[in-house]
Amino acid sequence: MKKLLIANRGEIALRIMQTAKKMGIKTVAIFSTADRNAPHVRFADEAVLIGEAPSNQSYLLGDKIIDVAKKLGVDAIHPGYGFLSENANFAEACEKNNIIFIGPKSKAIKMMGSKLAAKEAVKAYDIPMVPGTKDAITDITEAKIIAKEIGFPILIKASAGGGGKGMRVVEKEAEFESQMNRAISEATSAFGDGAVFIEKYVSSPRHIEIQIMADMHGNVVHLFERECSIQRRHQKVIEEAPSSVLTSELRNKMGEAAIKVAKSCDYIGAGTVEFLLDENHNFYFLEMNTRLQVEHPVTELITNTDLVELQIRVARGEILSITQESLKINGHALELRVYAEDPLNNFLPSVGNLEVYKIPVGKNIRVDNGFEEGMDIPIYYDPMLSKLITYGNTREEAIELMITAIQNYQIEGIQTTLPFGTFVCEHKAFRSGNFDTHFVKKHYSPEALQNKHQEEAKIAALIALKQYFEDQKLVRIAVK
Repeated sequence: MKKLLIANRGEIALRIMQTAKKMGIKTVAIFSTADRNAPHVRFADEAVLIGEAPSNQSYLLGDKIIDVAKKLGVDAIHPGYGFLSENANFAEACEKNNIIFIGPKSKAIKMMGSKLAAKEAVKAYDIPMVPGTKDAITDITEAKIIAKEIGFPILIKASAGGGGKGMRVVEKEAEFESQMNRAISEATSAFGDGAVFIEKYVSSPRHIEIQIMADMHGNVVHLFERECSIQRRHQKVIEEAPSSVLTSELRNKMGEAAIKVAKSCDYIGAGTVEFLLDENHNFYFLEMNTRLQVEHPVTELITNTDLVELQIRVARGEILSITQESLKINGHALELRVYAEDPLNNFLPSVGNLEVYKIPVGKNIRVDNGFEEGMDIPIYYDPMLSKLITYGNTREEAIELMITAIQNYQIEGIQTTLPFGTFVCEHKAFRSGNFDTHFVKKHYSPEALQNKHQEEAKIAALIALKQYFEDQKLVRIAVK
């Protein structure tokens, strides 16, 4: 593999290029008109304008991307995450054009891309699953009967989707029809498929995922877990590894289950198996993400691995250089997704210019970044600016370093999730490890964040006043 095209943008494109460069592989960037001056474009050995700003006119143009790859003599394409990363047709088109797709085969993407097909595939492996429908459903009357059998509260989920779209929690039977209609409508709009399935709603779950890596020679390992329970609108904001609640025994059981899921679809490459963990520490298979995850850095830090390098080596046909026995958890890592969103206004996107943009630096601080000072935040894509990652020997160290790193992250011109990150890291529920996916709903409000800001401003003013009086004393002594 001598030349790699990265079919993505921003921080993940840069992240992949950095590993490719380390491995002596030439890189090709693609970019839209909105990203003409983006750092990933300058960092690559070659860069090609792929289309206009909207993603359906640029980063989602699979056929055009493959044409560019062929013209430039590209050996492989890395899709990153999002965009075409879980598009089975794109993976298949790469295979047909003798271009290595750095990810699983299209068969595995198709199988795991449908939540129902995924559950059917892993059924034979005796992996625990939340009670629910076996087949996708659109008939509301039939769905209501099934929901009553399962027992409320229930969860309606889009069969073809993710990211919280087409997802509805229904507490009572009276709300079922209206919520079912909304879920079908949302799923149709987002994925072109209105099919949904119904499952028992686990009321106080933790979201735990297991990182796996598989080669073409039948070797599969898991690289332990990530705790992803701090979410807003069903999307992760803070992740950490390891989880504060898993025992060694439970970790091994979940890891073994994740390996079985990978084997059920002849998986190759990096993947993540997601589980729900209930208040009694029972775990249930949720889904498999057939790509590199946004939060992969926390796993890299606690296992001392480069997951992108492993992806590339596996895609080249190499045997995995790591074994399950050689993998150990060292220390603790924490990641905050720095979004251009306003935590005081329901986390709505905050569009504007990065008038000031300075990232924190220091030992055990890592920033996977895709922006720089003076750039505008495009409205066309996910509003994530960067990922701020801290590492410590203990969870407490990683949390304290995260608070310090957030303080040293300077951004002006837009609102970000940095203050929310501080709020979480300082909250007793988070620090105690006693939290679930409802953390934001239970503990966070814009008022709570504003009150915290006001208290901090008051303390800062008192410190400044005290310093002023101290200085005045010194002046009077000097005059005497």
